[in-house]
Amino acid sequence: MSSENKPATTSYKQTVTSTADYLAPGYLKRASTPALFSVFKKYASVTLTDELTGTPTPYMTASDFIQSYLGLFNEPPHNAKSVALLAGIIDTSKDNLISFPEFQAFEGLLCLPDALYQLAFQLFDTKGTGLVTFEEFQEVIKHTVTFKRIPFDLDGGFVKLYFGKSKNRIITYAEFSQFLHDFHEEYAVEAFRRFDTNGTGFISALDFANIMTQIKRHLLTKEVQENLMGITHAQKVSFPFFMAFNSLLNNMELVKKIYLNATAGSRGTELTKEEFLHSAQMMSQITPLEVDILFLLCDLLHQTGRIQYSDLQAIAPEHYFKQITKRFADFKAVERPEDRGVGMMILESAYRFTLGALAGAVGATAVYPIDLVKTRMQNQRSGSYIGELMYRSSADCFRKVIRHEGFGGLYRGLVPQLMGVAPEKAIKLTVNDLVRDKLTRNNTIPVWGEVVAGASAGASQVVFTNPLEIVKIRLQVAGEIASQGKIGGWSVVKELGFLGLYKGAKACFLRDVPFSAIYFPVYAHTKVKFQDDNGYNAPWTLLVSGAIAGIPAASLVTPADVIKTRLQVVARAGQTTYDGVMDATKKIWKEEGGKAFWKGAGARVLRSSPQFGVTLVTYEILQRLFYIDFGGSRPAGSELNLPATGLIEQGSKPSNPDHIGGFEVALPILSGIESKFGLLFPKFSHGRGLN
Repeated sequence: MSSENKPATTSYKQTVTSTADYLAPGYLKRASTPALFSVFKKYASVTLTDELTGTPTPYMTASDFIQSYLGLFNEPPHNAKSVALLAGIIDTSKDNLISFPEFQAFEGLLCLPDALYQLAFQLFDTKGTGLVTFEEFQEVIKHTVTFKRIPFDLDGGFVKLYFGKSKNRIITYAEFSQFLHDFHEEYAVEAFRRFDTNGTGFISALDFANIMTQIKRHLLTKEVQENLMGITHAQKVSFPFFMAFNSLLNNMELVKKIYLNATAGSRGTELTKEEFLHSAQMMSQITPLEVDILFLLCDLLHQTGRIQYSDLQAIAPEHYFKQITKRFADFKAVERPEDRGVGMMILESAYRFTLGALAGAVGATAVYPIDLVKTRMQNQRSGSYIGELMYRSSADCFRKVIRHEGFGGLYRGLVPQLMGVAPEKAIKLTVNDLVRDKLTRNNTIPVWGEVVAGASAGASQVVFTNPLEIVKIRLQVAGEIASQGKIGGWSVVKELGFLGLYKGAKACFLRDVPFSAIYFPVYAHTKVKFQDDNGYNAPWTLLVSGAIAGIPAASLVTPADVIKTRLQVVARAGQTTYDGVMDATKKIWKEEGGKAFWKGAGARVLRSSPQFGVTLVTYEILQRLFYIDFGGSRPAGSELNLPATGLIEQGSKPSNPDHIGGFEVALPILSGIESKFGLLFPKFSHGRGLN
């Protein structure tokens, strides 16, 4: 640590009141001033004495910020000028030291929607004047790896249009942002001219790949980059093809909208070229040549002659900055899907089973009072003997339970319910995911496959559902008779025996198989309707989708649920008894009429709809928070990741816990500066190559 006098500076205490409570209008919440200052002191290696107050004040050096804090350029021999240029973005006073006010201001800047352009502007504003001169632009651009490999004519007409004929015009932030955007496009065109030495309007496939990887790298996903040579068939590339290829990649968000317009919002439909062109007629920005290139790219991915939404996602360039999904755990069990073995599939099923159990318990607890009311309404018989009707409606039942049994009466039988609902919901969700995975081809599953997956899930759960339901139902109706003493779940199990626990299993199958066959496909398609333009589902959309799917599924299987309830409840003196599904169906129809089959339908919908909404949103959020990549599929709409391209291949995620507030996106935004604008700086000093 060094200590010396320095001209008056703004101290930490002087900045607290002006910035501590400011919330930037971006995706991220600003870090608190005390927390940020604690991080700053941890990495600051220089201490200077403030001339005005006489107090020691910490400062960061360029190395402290870029290498120690951000973790960049740590491999020797690092390029000192690259470190200095990047540190100059935050060092607005240009005194080669970073104060806490500068550190905090930079954190706020990272939260802004236009952070990418703001940081790029400050990178070129090397003198800290708030304006950019041609000399400053030239100093930075000549240091980039791209310029060293493919020089740009800085004396040409394009530069003079912005900086003037004598190149002495100074440009503002707004003008510079447009210049930087246009410069990047012009750079690619000039590179084409440079490689087209004979002026034929053609370049080699190798030169085409070189331009795209050096200047337009931000447009290239892994899939596109791997097929750069394939799309040209190793033939010469014409200038129209070159321009159309770049235009297509620049307009992939528009291409997605054309696709969704043609498929009425479905992301699983395959489109022919004719169908896509028909949808694109209203959007003149997409040319026939661009459509040809699009289908050529997609055909290289899966050779079907059609396109689907997953193809567009594979081709579309990554956004440099997306909202960050918080995760408590993030593990990669396999490097590639091809590495999945039987053991890994078993582990994945165990992982899903555990999360499904937790989600099921949360959902069941949330709606248990409604379930109790539903059971008592379904067990109420209107044709056996006079005076039997206890409840006039579901609301009346709810009030009487509270009055006679207390609030705890609404949760009578909850413990055995939770003991059974964990494996029940877990196996249901796990089997549905497993069968869907098996029936999915090219990221698409047909509707019949969704129905089969749901039906399989419903059938598999009966082994847990039936014992759980019969114990739960007997406990729920026990409170109806005041003279009956309090009974427990274990006493019901002993009374029934093992075979008795499966009484009414046929009716349980009749209810659970069609319920799941309806529910899961409806949920999957409803969820897609709520996805944003990037195919992402916010948590509230999962809750609403689950609740909507529960309405038809729960209501349509109510007759089977009524029959199951009658078979599983112990009939009181004078009440009709039933010998099986068919016997119960006949007697209920004869004694009570067709309406009896729909008793409790409202309560059932009110219970099942929110229960499955809560269960599914909990299940998917748990998968997002505790994510383990087993090489299989993920829930649709759950991915919202930062790209791993540009400056830091492994550093895009905020792995450093000290990267708080806006600094959570410092690495991906710096990565965006380098990849989007071609501002790739050499990482090593002379002797290790340019990069």
